[in-house]
Order: sequence, then structure tokens, then C-alpha cells
Amino acid sequence: MLTCFGKPTLSYDLGASGAQLEPGISASFTFKAGDKAVTKKLELEAMYNYFTVQMNSTDPLLALLRGKGEVTVTSNKYGETSFPLAGSSAAIGKVLVACGKASSGNAD
Repeated sequence: MLTCFGKPTLSYDLGASGAQLEPGISASFTFKAGDKAVTKKLELEAMYNYFTVQMNSTDPLLALLRGKGEVTVTSNKYGETSFPLAGSSAAIGKVLVACGKASSGNAD
């Protein structure tokens, strides 16, 4: 999920694999789509049990997530999952507008 908290903020929910997370932890996650990969350190938001990271509007991860096809997210500790990127470009564009930093990109 991408929202605007002053800056674009990605929240990543581990689902069932993250049921017993300890507050204050962080982990590195690699996001891969096509021939591009971006690794980010995400911090656990204990209140919601999501890993989060704030980015600027030109972050390479946002560019990767605006692509087409599918993204695979991997972590040594939490495994691997994939999900489609259909509609992501338009949704990210709306978040960037809400953050006041719209950038151009390919529409889905």
C-alpha cells in the first residue's frame, strides 16, 4: 500500500508470515520487476504490523512499481511473494499528486 504522510510511504504487509513480529525491527526487502531490482530497508510499524519506508517522488522503487507485469518481493528472513502491478501507475500518480510532487510516468 502506498500513501502520503508528507512523503510517499510504502507499507508492506507480510500477511500470515509476519504474525509474531517484534516491535522496533527492520528488514531488507528486494523488489524485482522485469530486469530491474531495488533493495530497501523497511522499518516495522508496530501499531499496524506493517513494514514501512518513506521515499521521495523520484525514488527508483516508485519507478519500478509503476511498471507493468508482476513484482516479486523477497527477504532472507520472510521469504518471497509476488503480486501484479496492474493499475499501479495510476494509483502511484494519485499518491504523488496528494503529496504535491507529481511526476510523469507510463500509464497502465
